[in-house]
Amino acid sequence: MKNDIHPDYHEITVIMTDGTEFKTRSTMKGETLRLDIDPKSHPAWTGVHRLVDSGGQLAKFNKRFASFGLKV
Repeated sequence: MKNDIHPDYHEITVIMTDGTEFKTRSTMKGETLRLDIDPKSHPAWTGVHRLVDSGGQLAKFNKRFASFGLKV
């Protein structure tokens, strides 16, 4: 195996959406990884659908298409 070509493989802490933590090893830069969506909150596993507004994209969409409103 060649020397000095592999990324640093170190221990990190993963923080789930409910605040629980576990340690694993990764080549990711940094010491912690915070999850926005995980198996405890993802609709594919929970069966409950909720909207996650990442970076205000949902707010931008609602503002842009607010004038189209549904007429009941």
